[in-house]
Amino acid sequence: MFHTQSDVVFVKALKVEAVIGVYEWERAITQPLLIDIALETDISRAAVSDEVKDALNYKEVCDDVTAWCQAIKAQLLEHLARQIADKLLEKYSCDKITLSVAKPTAIEQADAVGVQITRYAQAASNGSGNQADTSSADDA
Repeated sequence: MFHTQSDVVFVKALKVEAVIGVYEWERAITQPLLIDIALETDISRAAVSDEVKDALNYKEVCDDVTAWCQAIKAQLLEHLARQIADKLLEKYSCDKITLSVAKPTAIEQADAVGVQITRYAQAASNGSGNQADTSSADDA
C-alpha cells in the first residue's frame, strides 16, 4: 500500500526585521521580510491527543526563524532561505519544507520580490546538497 496522507503545519507572512541586502546602505539598516513556511509532517499524534507536546510547535518555529534571520544577516535571499530551511530540517520532525522569503519594500513597483524553495529531510540528512525546486526574483 502507498502513502496517501499529507499533513502540513504552516506559517503565513511571518514579519521579521533583519539585515538583508548587498548594498552598503542595506547592511546598515534592517528591512522587513515576509516569510511563508509549510512543514510537511505527521500530525496524527497531536490530532488524537490534543496535547501541544505532540504537535510541531509553530510558535517555536516562528521564534527560531526570526532569531535565525536576525543572526544570519545574509546578503541574498537565496542564502537566507537555504540557511533557514536547513536549520528547520535539523531541528524539527518534518519530511518536506517549502519556504518563501520576500522583501516587500525592495522594488517600488512590486508588492514584493523574493525566493521560494522546497527541501526534503532525506536530502538534508544524506549530504547531497539539498536538491530542490527553486524559483527566485531579483534581490535588490
